[in-house]
Amino acid sequence: MHGDRLEPVHWVRVWFGQHVVASYTAPASLADRYASSMQRRFAGLRVTTDPLPPTTESAPAKVRS
Repeated sequence: MHGDRLEPVHWVRVWFGQHVVASYTAPASLADRYASSMQRRFAGLRVTTDPLPPTTESAPAKVRS
């Protein structure tokens, strides 16, 4: 990451017919690795990777104490 540029986040899903059996969101590089692993592990199932829209969070996340 450089400055305020964030790596895009992708949503990886493994499908059994019309049912999602695994779902994972991560930065693009990790999502690609996960998708490749799932394709090898579940060779007969469909694996999709979709980009998620960027979030516009201007305030930092709250920390609960």
